[in-house]
Amino acid sequence: MISDEAWSILGPLFPAVQATGRAPVDRRTVVEATAWRVRTGAPWCDLPERFGNRNTI
Repeated sequence: MISDEAWSILGPLFPAVQATGRAPVDRRTVVEATAWRVRTGAPWCDLPERFGNRNTI
């Protein structure tokens, strides 16, 4: 999991959410899921449910 301290640095680097279009997925969850995948080397289909739908991440 990404610490609150690390997220306070990473979070502002993402572009602002636009008022139109589909609502974005929680960006912190996307970053944590990507970090989990890189750390474990597991395929996306093995992504734990806590991260949500693998097609969305």
